[in-house]
Amino acid sequence: MLQIGVIGAGRCDEKIYRTAFRVGQLIAERGHVLINGGLGGVMEASARGAKSRNGTVVAVLPGKMDYCNEFSDIRIATDMGHARNVIIVHSSDALISVGGGYGTISEIAIALKEGKKVASLYPPVVIDGMKVFETPEEAVDYCISDS
Repeated sequence: MLQIGVIGAGRCDEKIYRTAFRVGQLIAERGHVLINGGLGGVMEASARGAKSRNGTVVAVLPGKMDYCNEFSDIRIATDMGHARNVIIVHSSDALISVGGGYGTISEIAIALKEGKKVASLYPPVVIDGMKVFETPEEAVDYCISDS
């Protein structure tokens, strides 16, 4: 069982939401744990997708226990703001970014620096070392493969 981080913005459009939802479904269907930041947007969508397939979702929150989306099973309150991105990266075997902004870019960069696999769908930027995919299936397959 792997721990797959799903990263992206706290607000997103319907296309990004549907994509993140499908990523969450696939992670759960394949028996892996989903880790994310516990807020809205991509984080909520991926968690919701995982829960629709009886998956396990770990939320690493930027604040205290004051807010977390309802689809998270385990809530880790860091009260560290954006610094919690390092915890998400280090707790994940691989990461999938779906859209995103500056916070997502920071997580991608940290993950690549740490030698983690990073799959991206609709990336905000393309950084050497990350792999860009067209479908959630391709992104999840890459993250769970041995290569």
